[in-house]
Amino acid sequence: MFASLTKVDIKSFQRALAQIAEERGIQPEKVIETIEAAIATAYKKDYGEKGQKIKAKFNPVSGDVKFWQVKLVVDNSMLYTDEELEEMKTNKQVPFDEPASAEGSGEARKYVFNEEKHIMLADAKKDFPKAKAGEEIEISLVSKQNYGRIAAQTAKQVILQKIREAEKEVISSEYKSKEGEIVSGIVQRVEGHTVFVDIGKTLGLLNREEQIPGEFYRPGQRLKLYILKVEDSPKGSVIILSRAYPKLISKLFELEVPEIASGSVVIKAIAREPGFRTKIAVVSNEEGVDPIGACVGQRGTRIMAVINELGGEKIDVISFEEKPEKFITNALAPAKVIEVKVEEKNTATVFVPADQLSLAIGKDGRNVRLAAQLTGWKIDIKTADVPEEPEEQEEPKEETEEKSE
Repeated sequence: MFASLTKVDIKSFQRALAQIAEERGIQPEKVIETIEAAIATAYKKDYGEKGQKIKAKFNPVSGDVKFWQVKLVVDNSMLYTDEELEEMKTNKQVPFDEPASAEGSGEARKYVFNEEKHIMLADAKKDFPKAKAGEEIEISLVSKQNYGRIAAQTAKQVILQKIREAEKEVISSEYKSKEGEIVSGIVQRVEGHTVFVDIGKTLGLLNREEQIPGEFYRPGQRLKLYILKVEDSPKGSVIILSRAYPKLISKLFELEVPEIASGSVVIKAIAREPGFRTKIAVVSNEEGVDPIGACVGQRGTRIMAVINELGGEKIDVISFEEKPEKFITNALAPAKVIEVKVEEKNTATVFVPADQLSLAIGKDGRNVRLAAQLTGWKIDIKTADVPEEPEEQEEPKEETEEKSE
C-alpha cells in the first residue's frame, strides 16, 4: 500500500491527487498530509503496538514511504514517583501518560512512564546527543509493503474523514473572508422556520429573525442574501445568512448603481424596517453627479431592480445634508416641512401643515420612526396652523378706542 509504486502508478496517482485537490478545493499538501495520516494508521494497525505514535512521510514523486515512531523525552522530574501514584490512587485521581503540554498550569506536567510513548533522557542522548527533556524525537522504523484488509479499510476511513475536515476548514476560511458581502443562493429546503440555502460550496442558514416578514420561501427559489457571520460548531462551520439586515440594501445598490460601486456616490445612512420601508441617505463625492438620480436610474430602473429583489419593499432615497435642519427635512419626505427647530440632546421639533401631518408620521408611525433612525435625532412633529399674533393684538386696541370715544 503506497510503499512501492511503479512509474505508471506514480503518474496516475499524481493525477488523482491533483483531481481531488481541484474538485474539493483543497491544497495538494493537505491531501498528502491526509494520505500520510492514513498510512501511519494502517502501519500501526498491522505492525505497531498499543500506545505508539506513528508518523509517516510520503514522497509523491518517488512513491516511497518512510515511518518513524515519535517518543517524548523525559527525565525523573517529569515522572510520578511510586508514592505519588499511590496517593493519586487513594484519591481516585487519574495520572497523565500522554505527551502533552502543561499550558495554563503553574507546574510542569508529569507522566506515568510508558516505553511506547516515552524515552528516558539518558537513553535518548545515545542516538540524539542534542535531545532535551520535554522534546519529541523520531525513531526510524522499517517500512512495510503489505497491509491487511482491516488496516486498508481503516486507512480509507481516515482519508475520507481527513478530507472532510480539510473541506470544512477551506469553506470556513473562505466564507469568513466574505462576511459582510452579498451572495446569491438557491433555497434547498425549508424546515420549520429555518431555510437552508445552497450558496455554492456549502449550505447557509436563514433563520426566522433574519427573514423578511411576510416573505415566503420555496425550494428552487433564487435569492440574494447577506453573509452575516460564520459560526464554528462541533459539526463544522455554520454560515448565517440574512435578508433583513440593513446593509443588504447598500450591497444591492452597489450591484445596480455603478456610481456607488466606484465611490462617486456614497450611502451615508440606512434606516430599515424589513418588508415595509427603507430610507437611505446618499451624497455625491464628485461634482456634477446627482446622487439621487444615480440611485433611481433612468425611469426608475435601478431602484426598481432593488425593490423587486426585496419583494416590493418601499425605498426612499434622500439627499444627505450636514445641517441637521435640512437633513431632517429631507428624511421626512414625502411630507412637506415648514420649519425645523433644533433643540438640545439631539431633539428636533418639526412643524408641518395640518394636511401633511398624517403623511409625515406615516402608517403606524413608520415614516417619522425611520427618519429618526436615519438622522439620529429624536423628532417631534407638530402642525403649524396656529392663530396669527396680529389678530390677537387688534381686539384690545379697538376696545381702548371705544373707551376714549
